[in-house]
Amino acid sequence: MASNSSWTDKENKRFEDALADFDKNSPDRWNRLARAVGGKTVEEVKSHYRKLVEDLDHIETGKVPLPNYKGYKTMNDQEQRLKYMKLQ
Repeated sequence: MASNSSWTDKENKRFEDALADFDKNSPDRWNRLARAVGGKTVEEVKSHYRKLVEDLDHIETGKVPLPNYKGYKTMNDQEQRLKYMKLQ
């Protein structure tokens, strides 16, 4: 089933959860990710993943400022949050 390129918050959450379940060594990873999200093709999931990796790279290299996460008062707190997110 194909869909348009926009992703809902629920789809993004299912995508992130599935990424934690299916790492790069998981057999048939992209099909599993697409099934976990629902309503997205394998190509849409791959494209979404590439955009996520690109966004993380831009944050890490300082091309975009870290978001001001509520509850994190210093840059170090925000950097710790980013590191934590990458480990998940």
